[in-house]
Amino acid sequence: QVQLVESGGGSVPAGGSLTLSCVASGFTYTSYRMAWFRQAPGKQREGVAALPTGGGTPTYSDSVKGRFTISRDNVKRSLYLQMNNLKPEDTAVYYCARGPPYSGDWLATTGYDFWGQGTQVNVSS
Repeated sequence: QVQLVESGGGSVPAGGSLTLSCVASGFTYTSYRMAWFRQAPGKQREGVAALPTGGGTPTYSDSVKGRFTISRDNVKRSLYLQMNNLKPEDTAVYYCARGPPYSGDWLATTGYDFWGQGTQVNVSS
């Protein structure tokens, strides 16, 4: 069955770094756009970064541009999110998501059909 399993979350002070990983199984990984979303308590899930099927030009939200880097390894069926200069407002559960072919906003939740269970990131001030 389809699975997306995230790891790498944790607690860091402001200015610190974390790298999240997501391992995919149960589907043809190279056929899907992949993305990271996050959801803070009491807030809607928001798109953070997305990457097309073969790598290429990523899309980032304005809030993380210049600090976060998304990448994928199609051989390892893995997705990564390198997060630098973390801020307290980055605190959230981070989710990996897969997206079928889609011509809309790559950071909209409507563009994705399967989600991982999430990994918690806490950034203290």
